[in-house]
Amino acid sequence: MSNFERVCSLSDLPEEGVIGVEVNGEPVAVARTGGEVFALRDVCSHAEVPLSEGEIYDHTVECWLHGSCFDLRTGQPTGLPATEPVPVYPVKIEGDDVYVAVDKES
Repeated sequence: MSNFERVCSLSDLPEEGVIGVEVNGEPVAVARTGGEVFALRDVCSHAEVPLSEGEIYDHTVECWLHGSCFDLRTGQPTGLPATEPVPVYPVKIEGDDVYVAVDKES
């Protein structure tokens, strides 16, 4: 069973943007786009740099270093040079609080 941890306030997230947080020692990028909030591992599978330093475009995050893009909903790469997905995590919103559950087995 997943344990949700509070990671930030909804008001901490830009309307179209991403921030980096840590959940149980794991780096997590929390992104908001189109009124939805997503969470994925905050490490590009291609270059191992923080995805939270990238840009959000239409349900994708673009890595700032080489331009790899990942779907926020699935973690699948949508643009080279990345070919491996990154883990995505469940998110829930309660009031202004954003919670993420990180499964250490992911």
